[in-house]
Amino acid sequence: MTQCKVVRGGEAFHGKQGMDYFSGISAQSAGSTGLCLHMLVLPPGGKAKPHYHAHHETAIFQLEGSTSFYHGPNLEFLDEVHESDYVYIPAGIPHQPFNATEQTARALIARTDPNEQESVVLLPEAMSRL
Repeated sequence: MTQCKVVRGGEAFHGKQGMDYFSGISAQSAGSTGLCLHMLVLPPGGKAKPHYHAHHETAIFQLEGSTSFYHGPNLEFLDEVHESDYVYIPAGIPHQPFNATEQTARALIARTDPNEQESVVLLPEAMSRL
């Protein structure tokens, strides 16, 4: 039987996407079998490489600050995300988040893949909108 577990936050890692995450719940930290939860810190001017997640959905809650992201098959759509907004990203949808503001942004990111980086697929830099 799996037991409850408290995971102390704060250990950072740099993701394939080019952003910094702070470890939370994952297969690696807690033995999770169906979800992953991390905090993303995106500094002013920060941006991700264009990418998608092949096999998992992503849900985001913007804790503070504002960000934007391109999304769609050719990154043709642009949305802004403000404090207290939620974002849903289906599996397989290309996206590229960025912070065009002068304030650091923080968000909680939940994924349906318990592994921290397993299904990240980087797209050619030529697709980048930034």
